[in-house]
Amino acid sequence: MQNSIISSFEKFDASKIKIGIVVTKFNYDITSKMLESAIKMCQEYLIPEQNIVIKQVAGSVEIPYLLQSLAKKKDLHCLVAIGAVIRGETTHYDYVCKMVCEGIMQVMLGYDIPIGFAVTTTENHQQAVDRISYGGGSVEAALQALKESGFSI
Repeated sequence: MQNSIISSFEKFDASKIKIGIVVTKFNYDITSKMLESAIKMCQEYLIPEQNIVIKQVAGSVEIPYLLQSLAKKKDLHCLVAIGAVIRGETTHYDYVCKMVCEGIMQVMLGYDIPIGFAVTTTENHQQAVDRISYGGGSVEAALQALKESGFSI
């Protein structure tokens, strides 16, 4: 299991923040638990349930499109991407990882919105399971980036 750094971020009242989460159905045994982790972190930051928009997509390649769709509406303050890409026997893994990472970055910079990145790219299923907490970490990353950008919390 990977050693992870324990968050040293101070929690703040984010009860007025509206957050969008895009989660994949592919590898849902993993991504559903990552989503639970993300929702738990939202609760720790006092984000009410009605301020959390959750959208599902088939696989990780579709994440940037839905993030862009949410960003265009301009009614959310930050976004989170949740997916699990596990290496297989072909180069498909490499293409998926590249497309997802670049697509998410384009949305974040193009729409000036923080996006927490919880798309795990692992060699095997166990490594993905070991990273389930990344869902919560991505929420925290997006919220902290929003705060540091000068957004009035």
